[in-house]
Amino acid sequence: MIGIKKCPRCGNTKSWRVRRGKRRCSECRYEWRESGLPLHLSATEWKKLLRWFLLGLSSEAIAREANLGKGQVLRALMLVRESMVRDIPPVFEGIVEIDETYLGGSWKNKRKSTRIQGSKRGRGTSKQAVFGILCRSGKVWADVVPDVEANTLIPLLRKRVAIGSVVCSDTFRSYTGVAAKGYVHRLVKHDQQEYVDAQGNHINGLEGFWGYLKRKLAAKGGIRRERLPLYLAEYVWRYNHRDMKIEDQIKLIFSLLQNRYEFSG
Repeated sequence: MIGIKKCPRCGNTKSWRVRRGKRRCSECRYEWRESGLPLHLSATEWKKLLRWFLLGLSSEAIAREANLGKGQVLRALMLVRESMVRDIPPVFEGIVEIDETYLGGSWKNKRKSTRIQGSKRGRGTSKQAVFGILCRSGKVWADVVPDVEANTLIPLLRKRVAIGSVVCSDTFRSYTGVAAKGYVHRLVKHDQQEYVDAQGNHINGLEGFWGYLKRKLAAKGGIRRERLPLYLAEYVWRYNHRDMKIEDQIKLIFSLLQNRYEFSG
């Protein structure tokens, strides 16, 4: 089974079970419900669930295969995605690509107030902005961002990419200061229909990932905005481990779960 290690209020790792499925923190005495946990799944059951998840089965199909309730499966998959969020690639170096994209549902499904106001495509849209970095070694990092201004994107670049690396981008104004931060900046002029410059610089790898991401999210048929970071983390993880055998993927995710939760049984 799984039990949450940390107190939601103070972060203390010591707690004990009390009445009606709650836990009490030994430090601040805060009580919290375990959100339907423990899930009463053994390590073997978890690994079977992970296999079906990695093979792309829907939550309904996983519930049928595992003889579990759909709600139980949904909670388990949320735990998996929360663990994937924490599996961050090491700092990139060498040649990297940076770009931003925008994610959102179908226009007809927007609130009436949003549709009345209208929306732009691309930069300036009302959709959720996502910033991404791809290393030519094949790894990608991406996260939702509140906006695409330089003071939001450049600090993320500095945190995720080693100084001295070659950074390829388009000519978006927010990337103007990249070279001043200690990087070799290579511009690809998309506004002039240039997608690979004379020296072979491009951001085609990251744009390929955006296409992969949008196809996968579209297949979900709609995701709540507040849950987007978890699904983004899932597809970043899947992309980064796409060459790993499924058995090794299962072991890795299971170890991520063990690092965050206590397993017994």
